[in-house]
Amino acid sequence: MKQKFQIDGISCGGCIARVKKALEEHPNIEKAEIFLAPKGAAIITMKENLSTDELQKQLNTLEGYTITEIN
Repeated sequence: MKQKFQIDGISCGGCIARVKKALEEHPNIEKAEIFLAPKGAAIITMKENLSTDELQKQLNTLEGYTITEIN
């Protein structure tokens, strides 16, 4: 299942690589696509639905990023 999110704190390709790696380490995340245009837009493919709080916990391994769901 794919869901759209906004990840604040993304400013460059290096940010994208770090955030993608951190998210994809979660066992229920199959794929994380993160974009610079629009900045911080993300499509996350999950095996089972994860809450925004669970995704934020996964991102908390890094500093300076916050994730919100886009409806």
